Amino acid sequence: MKLTNLIKTVFPAQDVVEAHCDGPCGVYDPAQARVHAEAVVSMTKKLLALDPADGSIQTANTISRYIAIKEEEAHATKTDILVLWTDFFKPVHLEANPDLHDKVWKATKLCSAAKTGVDLATAEALLAAVEEIHNIFWAAKGRDVEWILAA
Repeated sequence: MKLTNLIKTVFPAQDVVEAHCDGPCGVYDPAQARVHAEAVVSMTKKLLALDPADGSIQTANTISRYIAIKEEEAHATKTDILVLWTDFFKPVHLEANPDLHDKVWKATKLCSAAKTGVDLATAEALLAAVEEIHNIFWAAKGRDVEWILAA
């Protein structure tokens, strides 16, 4: 018997392998998306509170920094959602949640809208969409994990 066949016999592969990093760690948590989405809301509120009409270089600098952070956080939210969508959720989850594809699609569209605009309603809708995904995710794992905001 070849060594590889012996190893396969002694240590058979699992039937299902799941991972967020294309490796077999199987560690997923929508909390990452929540934190990023909360930051989008926070940066949007901070941007809306600024007065660009004051013309100061400090205000211009702050605006540019807040925009950069908001866009990075919206992109990170999208990445986190897509990792859950492409790597965690399986056909069985779609059977239990037939609207999951639509929810993920709309959430990622909200990420894009939050990046390109400064609209509090959009940012809050993004956070609400992440909460829906959070609830579906934890239900799929058979757990009731409370939605808690950091801010």
